[in-house]
Amino acid sequence: MMGDHLTDRVPTAGHTPDDDLTGYRVEAEDGRVGKVSKYTNDLGPGFLVVRTGVRFLAKDVVIPSDTVTDIDHETRLLRLSGGKEQIRTARVFDPDTFLGDPRHRDQLGGSRGSGH
Repeated sequence: MMGDHLTDRVPTAGHTPDDDLTGYRVEAEDGRVGKVSKYTNDLGPGFLVVRTGVRFLAKDVVIPSDTVTDIDHETRLLRLSGGKEQIRTARVFDPDTFLGDPRHRDQLGGSRGSGH
């Protein structure tokens, strides 16, 4: 299996660590799940933060970036392996807890793989 970094998973997508994927639509194998959150760039290359739900009921969840199977820059779309259930059961992202503290990123990785 390829590495945990987004660029390793989808090498032909033209994505580099400097690309900003904020706002890209996110689709699982069984339909749309949300958009890439503004917090993705803050958390690091091993994870994506996805904004799910509708306006006032929305929440940010953390998923491993190695679940990305395709990035279409023209349509601003990320495709994930797995289904919507993976997003529903993903850990909720709390910026006050997770930003700037590597211990919390390690905890995320511990629940969903290595994370690095």
